[in-house]
Amino acid sequence: MFHPTMQRRELPRLTTAVAWSFVAVAALGYLYDLLRQTRDHLTNGAGRPFGDDFINYWSGAYLAWHGRVNEIYDTHAFHIFEQSVVGATLDNYHYSYPPVLLLLTAPLAFIPYVPALLTWLVAGWYAFYRALRLAMPGRSALLLALSAPAVFINAVGGQNGTWTAALLGGGLGLLERRPLLAGGLLGLLIYKPQLGLLIPVALLAGRHWRAFASASLVAGGLLAVSAIGYGTDVWAQYLHNLGLLRQIILEDGSGVWHRFVSVFVAARRLGAPVEAAYAVQIATGALACIAVAWVWFGRASAGVKNAVLVLGTCFATPYLQDYDLVFGALAVAWLWHGGASPVSDRALQVSAGLLLLLPLVAASLAHLTGLALGPVFILPLFLVALRMSFWVGAANARASEGVAGSAR
Repeated sequence: MFHPTMQRRELPRLTTAVAWSFVAVAALGYLYDLLRQTRDHLTNGAGRPFGDDFINYWSGAYLAWHGRVNEIYDTHAFHIFEQSVVGATLDNYHYSYPPVLLLLTAPLAFIPYVPALLTWLVAGWYAFYRALRLAMPGRSALLLALSAPAVFINAVGGQNGTWTAALLGGGLGLLERRPLLAGGLLGLLIYKPQLGLLIPVALLAGRHWRAFASASLVAGGLLAVSAIGYGTDVWAQYLHNLGLLRQIILEDGSGVWHRFVSVFVAARRLGAPVEAAYAVQIATGALACIAVAWVWFGRASAGVKNAVLVLGTCFATPYLQDYDLVFGALAVAWLWHGGASPVSDRALQVSAGLLLLLPLVAASLAHLTGLALGPVFILPLFLVALRMSFWVGAANARASEGVAGSAR
C-alpha cells in the first residue's frame, strides 16, 4: 500500500505572530467579560449569569445529585433555582440536554459554582489539547489549541465545545491503536447525539467492528443507567421539552439564530419554509453521509478520513452552533499533517482559515446581513478534504496493483 510522506508544514511567521497576539487579546477580553458578570451579584445586571450557559450544567448536576432531578426539566422550577445560585434575575436559561449528561457532569455537584466554572473550562481545554496532540504532534498543537477562535467563543459561553472536541478527537485519534477505548470515547457523545450522526456510518464503512461495539455498549449503558437512576418520567419530560425547544430555537429562530452555522438555519434565513428547510437539510445530510461512507470504505489516510467525518457532520446536523466548532481545529490539524496531497498549501491555508475564523465572525455577519453564512465557510475545507481523500485513495490503489503485479 502507498504511504504518503508526511509533510512537516510550518506556519508562516506572520500567522504565528497573529495567533499569539489573538491569544493575549482573547484572554484579556474573557477576563473583562467575566468581570462584567459581577455587576449584580453573579450576573451582569441584565439577566446574564457569571459563566453564561455553564449555569445550566452546574445546576443540572447539583439538582440531580441532591435528588431533585424532576426540577431540571421543569423550566419554571429550574429557573428559580438558577436565580438562587447567582442571586439576581436571569434570562430564560434552560437545560436542553438528555439525562445522560447529568451522569457525566455529576462531579460538578461537589464543587462550588465559581471554582466549578474554572474547573470545567480548564479541564475541557486540556482534554481538547491532548486530543489535538494526537492529530498534530509538536509545539504547534499548543498554539492551535489556544488560538482557535472557537475555544474563545466556547469559554465566553461557558459551553461544552472543548469536551465534545476532546471526545471526537480522542476517539478518532485512538481508533487504530486502541479501538475499544476509542469506541468508548465516541460512545460518550450520546450526550450530544446531533454531532454523532455519522459516527456509526464511518465506523461500519471503515470496518472498525470493535470500536463500533464499544461505542454502542457505552452509549446504551448510559441510556440504561440514566433511565434506571433518574426514572423514565424524566426522559419523558426531556423529550417533551425537546420538541418545544426545537420549534422555538431551531425552527422559529428565536433569540440565538445568529449563532447557528447549519444548513437548516441557512435555508430558513434565506426564506425557506420549515418543511423546505428540512428537505434541504435531509438532502445535504444524505450527500454528506454518502461521502463519509465512501471515504471511510476507501484507502485514504486516517487523518483525512477523520476530517471528512467531522466536516461532513457539519452538513448532516441541523443543530450546529459557533461554539461547537472547536472540533474544526482537529479537522485542520488532520489535513495539515495529512501527508502528500494534490492541494496547494495556499488552498489549504485559505480554506482552513475560513473554518477557524467562522466562530469569531458568524454572529456579527448574521446580524449585518440577516443571513446564516456558516456553510459557506465550512464547504471549502470539506471539498479540500474530499479531494485529498480521493487522491490518496487512488494512489494507494495504484501502488497495491503495482505490488501485486511485481509479485506475479
